Amino acid sequence: MPTANRSVPDLRAAVVGTGFIGRVHVEAIRRLGVEVVGVLGSSPERARPVAEELGVRHVFASYRELLEDPQVDVVHIASPNNAHFEQVRQALRAGKHVVCEKPLATTSAETRELRELARASGLVHAVNYNARFYSQVVEARSRVANGELGDIRLITGSYRQDWLAEDTDWNWRIDTEAGGELRSVADIGSHLLDMLGFVTGQRVTHVMAELLTFLPVRQRPTGAVETFRSADGATEPVDVTSDDAATLLVRFDGGARGLLAISQVSMGHKNSIEFELAGSSASIAWASDAVEQLWIGRRHAANEVLTRDPFLLSEQAAAVATLPGGHVEGFENSFKALYRAVYRRILDGDAPQHFATFDDGHHDALVMDAILESARTSSWVAVEHD
Repeated sequence: MPTANRSVPDLRAAVVGTGFIGRVHVEAIRRLGVEVVGVLGSSPERARPVAEELGVRHVFASYRELLEDPQVDVVHIASPNNAHFEQVRQALRAGKHVVCEKPLATTSAETRELRELARASGLVHAVNYNARFYSQVVEARSRVANGELGDIRLITGSYRQDWLAEDTDWNWRIDTEAGGELRSVADIGSHLLDMLGFVTGQRVTHVMAELLTFLPVRQRPTGAVETFRSADGATEPVDVTSDDAATLLVRFDGGARGLLAISQVSMGHKNSIEFELAGSSASIAWASDAVEQLWIGRRHAANEVLTRDPFLLSEQAAAVATLPGGHVEGFENSFKALYRAVYRRILDGDAPQHFATFDDGHHDALVMDAILESARTSSWVAVEHD
């Protein structure tokens, strides 16, 4: 549903969720020159200090008030996972474009419904897989697409963090009622899987998974705890069933094979994503800890490290970069680049759509289903395809 005679700054947004990632949404939206009309938190009392800190002028008293506000063109949903389905559904029915944090919903039945509703609405719909929008990741995709790597044979990768590595670490994602049955895989593994699909152009067809809970009992704080922040005060022991880590063997529809590790209990790794693609002609590797560098490996020529510089990148990768070479771009810029693509698509239905849509969000939910079934049965499981 393109919006005629308007530019990106003419659009207005509202953000649901005032935790760590909600703040990132607000700041990235503003960097595009887009006004954030207001925010919605778990309560006005908890949201108001965040709104004041960020300089957002309005705190919505309810989700209904947010959706009824005619100024709001786009709703960014950064609430706990179990709220996504109903909030997305209501936003689409209210005629709002939607950017939803992953996972799109906690079951594939819900993501299927949201996908069909989004398709029928004509509205722009995106899942917040920001890892697609690092310029060196886009460069890797361009080199795969132009055949530089030949046939992709082996994909290795990992996503590792340490913020839940001790039994006193707690976050709402640990609770299956709020976060869903999968934790490390759904929370960060989904980013890795989506990024690999984006770079290679291949989709997951089969998985062999082992889910690992190293801390079956944790100390849950009696008060609220924000993401990536330690708890203070009284705690109580609770049983935990969600995964601290996972190992995955993966088959892709283009013939590639994958070996992936996902962990939220790896000491010293704050937020480390990395992958390597081994092709029949060359290899390529990238890691978020060296976000500006792309390694290209060759057998009959010297290996190369390509440092981010718009003048040296493909047209697609250069379009993601906004600063000259030598001026480091990282995590926050990937959000800005994603939202720039979303908002341009709202204004121009023919603008490039490299961001993940609800079609991707539903496919990811089907992959999560297969991972759960594989872990339960200790066997290879095929991913369902609609």
